[in-house]
Amino acid sequence: MQIGSYSINNPIALAPMAGITDKPFRQLCREYGAGWAVGEMLNSDPTLRQTRKTLRRSDFSGEDGVVAVQIAGNDPVQMADAARYNVEQGAQVVDINMGCPAKKVCNVLAGSALLQNEPLVEDILNAVVRAVDVPVTLKTRLGWHDEHKNILTIARMAEDAGIAAIAIHGRTRTQMYKGEAEYDLIAEAKGHLNIPVWVNGDITAPQKAAEVLKQTGADGIMIGRGAQGRPWLFRDLKYFAEHGCLPDALTIQECSETILRHIGGIHDFYGERDGVRIARKHIGWYIADMPEGETARRAINQLDSAAAQYDMLAGFLEQLPSRADSWACSYR
Repeated sequence: MQIGSYSINNPIALAPMAGITDKPFRQLCREYGAGWAVGEMLNSDPTLRQTRKTLRRSDFSGEDGVVAVQIAGNDPVQMADAARYNVEQGAQVVDINMGCPAKKVCNVLAGSALLQNEPLVEDILNAVVRAVDVPVTLKTRLGWHDEHKNILTIARMAEDAGIAAIAIHGRTRTQMYKGEAEYDLIAEAKGHLNIPVWVNGDITAPQKAAEVLKQTGADGIMIGRGAQGRPWLFRDLKYFAEHGCLPDALTIQECSETILRHIGGIHDFYGERDGVRIARKHIGWYIADMPEGETARRAINQLDSAAAQYDMLAGFLEQLPSRADSWACSYR
């Protein structure tokens, strides 16, 4: 896959997810084989640039790979200015968010709410592409609701505006994350486009990834919720794409070491108070399907100390080999 001057030999991408794909998680997913990773959504409002949340989300220092920054908003001038600002701060690719279905984003007519207003979509696409000399990509959905799936129009606008690549989630905004992702319209869009297409939505196994790529003809896959609690999914996806079979499963010890390294990284990145709070959801995702995982999660969530959180998790993980032969995995 080619995005501007950047060649992606491994077009398996980590989708941008606010509150999840922070620097510690992006680094971990890259280590396991993600060939592309987009940062958390940044509000285009210039008054928010120096907030603690924005500064953390803008932190790409020490990361490998292309720095891709996602911006969100509903004003073409402000979006163009945000693109310029982030390029000045080191962004090598700017991604436009027209896919987020969250109420707090859609209520201000940003994210996937923009799909209701095609002229505004076109204005934003053109304004951002013209504002910067780096590749601009787009993350979007099939449409605003089930009776208005306008992805073919949006995709054509994107290519005409100079968008370098498009990622399409196989749901409408009103579906949120309910039901099953649909891929037929993504396949149709791919058939009409000359720019690279990522397919996104419900890709939680290497076998499913191969099926979806065959069905859509997409250039790559983008993994969102499927990676939560399973950064090693990228390892399996990459190996399956190259060999047509799964690699040997990681041992419980290998998974445990990864988890502890991730949680320690969260503590270091966010500090004591925020680190403990943010680590809770990741811990829950990691151990949900393991024996006694729910009991351990509830106990760990009562802790407010980073050291205590880490130690209790480590103690739980240390006992796992006596309770399970391998890490829980739905596709093995």
